[in-house]
Amino acid sequence: MAARYVYLRGCAQASSPLSLRGPGSKGFGLKILPADYYMQRRRLVAGNWKMNGSLEAARELVSGIINGMMNTGSGCEVVVFPPFPYLGLIQDLAKGSDLGWGGQNLSDQVAGAYTGEIAAEMLLEFGCRYVLTGHSERRSYFGDSNQWVAAKVARAQQASLVPVLCVGETLEQREAGETEAIVAAQIDAVLERVGIAGFGQLVVAYEPVWAIGTGRTASPQQAQDVHAFIRTKLGALDGTIAAQLRILYGGSVKGANAAELFGMEDIDGGLIGGASLTHEEFLKICLA
Repeated sequence: MAARYVYLRGCAQASSPLSLRGPGSKGFGLKILPADYYMQRRRLVAGNWKMNGSLEAARELVSGIINGMMNTGSGCEVVVFPPFPYLGLIQDLAKGSDLGWGGQNLSDQVAGAYTGEIAAEMLLEFGCRYVLTGHSERRSYFGDSNQWVAAKVARAQQASLVPVLCVGETLEQREAGETEAIVAAQIDAVLERVGIAGFGQLVVAYEPVWAIGTGRTASPQQAQDVHAFIRTKLGALDGTIAAQLRILYGGSVKGANAAELFGMEDIDGGLIGGASLTHEEFLKICLA
């Protein structure tokens, strides 16, 4: 199913706004509104090519994706994040198609003497709509702190780009029972910078670091638990924004496991790494 009606923690409707309470809890203070109030959350499948490919490989890959989308009609939104040098090629090939594209990173600065950086406005010139922020590889290899990621989110939104905010914990943090604390801190830094309203103009991607490129995948229930935590946390600030927020899962998603993951109520698609590098496998995920 490519789109679903949004709700909070399994409650689809109510005759009047009411507080959402968990078993034995004092309630989270969330509001449930009539079902027809909410928009549908359209599934989003995004391919992060990372530092892979060549000019010819990029041409073949994006052409295969576009042709496959035309022939299959999955109904979900499909986006690719190629390396920066190939953005012009993607723009030429994908213009007029249903395929979207974006940048893998951006600077928190508008312009200036920042060698090697990419400005939001430069991405816009290549037709980008989305940009990745806070990917774990940026956080671990290049020192993107929570505050720096938040600054990049703010800069993207100022330029009318849609940030895909990546959050997630390491294996050591999960085994220490720190998953929620780590994800909350990553989200809190962005809340401090753009407020809850800013979450109405972005996408969140939960990527457990231990499952990225390792072949290990969080179980559907493990992923769902973190997605539900994120939605509940934001729902305490604004139930409508939380209910409409798309939260993607990333971490060794493949055609074989995508349907089960995407079937969970708070998982709205995927941010795909290695499996996005062949159009056949990527399209299987899009059709899941």
